[in-house]
Amino acid sequence: MSVLAAVGVGLTVWLLLPGRRPLPVSLTTLTVDDPAGWLHRRVPRGRALVPLLAVGFTAGLLVALVEGTLLALALIVVGALVGAWRMTVRARARKAADERADSVVEACDALAGELRAGQPPLLALRHCVDVCALLERAAAAGELGGSVPEALRRLSREPGAGGLVDLAAAWQVSEGSGGTMAVALGRVADSTRARRATQRLVASELASAQATARLVAALPVMVLLMGSGLGGDPWGFLFATPLGLACLSAGLLLVYLGLAWIERIAVAVVES
Repeated sequence: MSVLAAVGVGLTVWLLLPGRRPLPVSLTTLTVDDPAGWLHRRVPRGRALVPLLAVGFTAGLLVALVEGTLLALALIVVGALVGAWRMTVRARARKAADERADSVVEACDALAGELRAGQPPLLALRHCVDVCALLERAAAAGELGGSVPEALRRLSREPGAGGLVDLAAAWQVSEGSGGTMAVALGRVADSTRARRATQRLVASELASAQATARLVAALPVMVLLMGSGLGGDPWGFLFATPLGLACLSAGLLLVYLGLAWIERIAVAVVES
């Protein structure tokens, strides 16, 4: 039983924890295209599997030795809190990505307007930093003699900043051909604005499905309340018996996976 508990807790924590985390690098690795000084190395999630399984094994031993339901209930509560925290973090990340996408559209419009007014490209890019903070790195790269299109392509990897790829392409083509950059960036601004409007429409259509999924996830709580009102004791079964704790943990895990699956499908559809 301790081994099974260890494997279950370890795999659950492994699934809930973030798979990658950004790490700063030393100043010796800075390039002109990254003047802000923050490159991102990725740590594979598999490297954290051994310590997480060790924690799970310890927790399983404690559950087996204590032979009580209090510790098992505490582990379930901790797992539920971690899952809720992960969903909150993802919701905030999606909101930040949406705000960044809107700022990219506004920056494309502002940059095209600056160029039509006769501003030099680098100075126009510097003026648009207030609209989109990501452009600070691209502007600094250009001022240091680096490649602005390459810097924009790197910045486009940030969530919600995919529109900077078109901006980088228009900038590079205009520099290479000697064409009018204002015209090219104006077309980029129009296409980016249209793409963003389509994404908003798709997101609004999916909002009802996401709301339904959340409502369905809350239905078991309503059923438990109805059972209590009819004279039963479902809460005592869930919190005070081994079978109830197993049902509780399995139910919470399935709710988390279902909501995460729905959110992932919605994000994939909006970004496609």
